[in-house]
Amino acid sequence: MRRRSAYPGYSTDPFTDLLFNALLGFTFLFLIAIVFMNPSHQREGAKLKAEYIITINWPETRTDDIDLWVQDPTGEVVSYLQREVAWMHLDRDDRGDINDKVIVEGKEIIHPLNQEIVTLRGFVPGEYVVNIYYYDDRSPGESVPVSVKIERVNPVFKLVYVDQLELKQVDDELTATRFTLKNDGELADLNQLPVRLTPYNLEPS
Repeated sequence: MRRRSAYPGYSTDPFTDLLFNALLGFTFLFLIAIVFMNPSHQREGAKLKAEYIITINWPETRTDDIDLWVQDPTGEVVSYLQREVAWMHLDRDDRGDINDKVIVEGKEIIHPLNQEIVTLRGFVPGEYVVNIYYYDDRSPGESVPVSVKIERVNPVFKLVYVDQLELKQVDDELTATRFTLKNDGELADLNQLPVRLTPYNLEPS
């Protein structure tokens, strides 16, 4: 049964109204989806998550365990022993070949990535120390080349430091770099004056 329209010569029915309302609903949901898929919104969100990213890599063919240690101006140290300290976070602790295996849909997949990452999601002005440590030697008698890089994320993404060092044996610890972050977040005063951050001191066998 048709309803009477308030406008002469125009009539409608409940089915037409239902279709019209459904169309409005889908249009609204589509617009919301477009907003959340907008790449500029994603980039803005990413900028809020980090100020600096410190990364070390060593050859994928090596099964050795290399560790990244970072100390902030207050003396706090982030490492596999303490993965989160104030603004510093160890986002990836790589144990050589031990954690290269993942299970996907019941199948074992090996992804030979040797990489550790520390993120500074904020910062305290002052000096930071970045060390690398040879934790476990699974290729006896061979030194391990380790690349170190520091990238600034805000206000624009840029590479601010890169170097390659060589760890020769278990318990080797090298200061990759020491740097100062100023109040505005700029990096300055880079040097490699050695300082030990790890709490152990093994005698080479």
